[in-house]
Amino acid sequence: MAKILEGRVAVVTGSGQGIGRAIAIAFAKQGAKVVTNNRKPGSTGSAVATEEQFQRLFPEKLEWFKNGYAAENGDAGTTAQAIRDMGFDATPVFCDITKIEDAKRLIQTTVDTYGRIDILCNVAGGFGFSDFENISPELWDHVNDVKPRGYFYTMKFAAPHMRKQKYGRILLCSSPAAFTGGSFKYAEYVTANAGVVGLTRAAALELHADGITVNCFAPGAMTRASYESEVARMMHDGPIAIEGRPKLDHMSTPGPEHVAPFVAYLASDKSARISGSAFFIVGNRIGLYAKPVFEKMLAKDSKEVWDIDELIEKVETEMIPGYKSIVE
Repeated sequence: MAKILEGRVAVVTGSGQGIGRAIAIAFAKQGAKVVTNNRKPGSTGSAVATEEQFQRLFPEKLEWFKNGYAAENGDAGTTAQAIRDMGFDATPVFCDITKIEDAKRLIQTTVDTYGRIDILCNVAGGFGFSDFENISPELWDHVNDVKPRGYFYTMKFAAPHMRKQKYGRILLCSSPAAFTGGSFKYAEYVTANAGVVGLTRAAALELHADGITVNCFAPGAMTRASYESEVARMMHDGPIAIEGRPKLDHMSTPGPEHVAPFVAYLASDKSARISGSAFFIVGNRIGLYAKPVFEKMLAKDSKEVWDIDELIEKVETEMIPGYKSIVE
């Protein structure tokens, strides 16, 4: 079977490790020349869990973390080298997409190196845990500066090149938390990823006429961030949970390589009619999220403002029978 990305040029942000790395490799295997990216050379260190938290882990948990964490280390350079070792073409570019000049340089370097840009896949992200009222401005910015702002910056500079060639595929990484509200203390993360969904829909409508599709995917996979998050989650659960919590089995948890094939499909000519959509990808399960629709709507023929008693009666009898809150 022919490679579905033959002759294409792709940029994958956040491709030093995890899901971004798996996608970059999958793109290369499907024929694309790939520009890999993360902020700086070398492991970027712990983003969520602290050294104090690591020291509180029971020996078995600490060994599990160290082994899994070490296996997931890497940067844009090591990913590019892995792609070249496979016989394909890749170039690393280290820059911070939350800085507009860096985002511009990433796209321009791609065009200067390969003559064009066909695919932009943003996977870079930030993470953190905090009770809602204790989210600091620094944590909020750490997460939301990447998503959606950094994603927008790269799109801003890639779009003119794609418009000129009347072709482009833009893919943005969101999270299932954007749709569920999350199950833990990371409101800033939920907000950032929900912003990605909105950016996807808005950009898809604006860029469609020039042959550019924009989609987002909400993946779940065992990555370096997953190990850190598990450690931080253990700390929030308390000492009993730390001791008794079952050890995650890295070998049986879906890895990032499961996410890559469908993203490669979305990056190809085969997906030309798909745009403005959001997909769930965990293991071998792929879901299409429904477009936002009204579940129920109240309306009145009169132009008069709702009378409060009338409104309450209508809401309680016509809108909320059978209603169930997300917190129930």
